[in-house]
Amino acid sequence: MGKSKRHVEIEELEQAFWQSMIDNEPKAATAMLAETALMVSGHGVNRFDHDGYTKMAKDERFKLLDFQLSKFDVLFPNDDVAIATYHVHQNVEMEGQPMEMDAIDASTWVFVDGAWKCAMHTESLVPPPQ
Repeated sequence: MGKSKRHVEIEELEQAFWQSMIDNEPKAATAMLAETALMVSGHGVNRFDHDGYTKMAKDERFKLLDFQLSKFDVLFPNDDVAIATYHVHQNVEMEGQPMEMDAIDASTWVFVDGAWKCAMHTESLVPPPQ
């Protein structure tokens, strides 16, 4: 069974959001974010508005260099909510040091005023193989 149009749309939004980080285009990212959004990672819970996201995106200590999304799934609990899950392989630079990492991510998108906006994102790092 093929992916629905809405599934493809959410997957394309996730790809575009990640690409905005590589392109250093925080305005492109904030266009896809709810005005107040949440992010949960190993660093804790972060609540931010568009200005707060822009400040984070311009932090030179962390740079996303490349990414690959896979194992994408989307659940639509109702017509105005989409929950996306996927695996992401990232090549990053942290404080000048290149690193690779794998994570399982989830994003909650809400349909507001005719557009999908990401309101919540989580990232759980996958431990490297032993």
